[in-house]
Amino acid sequence: MTGTAARRRAIRRLIRSRAIDNQSSLVELLETEGHVVTQATVSRDLDVIGATKVRRKDGVYLYQLAEQPTKDVADRALTRAMKDFVVSIAVSINLVVLRTPPGAANLVGGAIDHAGIDGVLGTVAGDDTVMVICTEQRGAKAVARELEQIGTTR
Repeated sequence: MTGTAARRRAIRRLIRSRAIDNQSSLVELLETEGHVVTQATVSRDLDVIGATKVRRKDGVYLYQLAEQPTKDVADRALTRAMKDFVVSIAVSINLVVLRTPPGAANLVGGAIDHAGIDGVLGTVAGDDTVMVICTEQRGAKAVARELEQIGTTR
């Protein structure tokens, strides 16, 4: 399991088992478990895993996880991944090839998989490259245009 995956798993566990009302306390809890993180990293992780603040009856806001990731959460995660990590996009027959900084391809590929983009059969991610396999019907050019648009307009 990668450091990112382990950290996000720890965040999910902590949110389910404790009353967490702010990112600073979550950073402290993660650090006690050996995860070295910044508030900005925790903020991105919370967005990716779909954690939201929910108001309890007593007026206190706490982080909560959605049982099933919603389309809105998946779309936000894809938008953030495309804006933050995609360096270039190229097309080859039925493939879209995305370049990312080292270590970010898996995050981008997962975001594409969860977004359910029409015409995407699946993704294969290495360290800094994501291959998006497209259907013949929609085609790689159309998928690449949509991904470019997501990364620049949302």
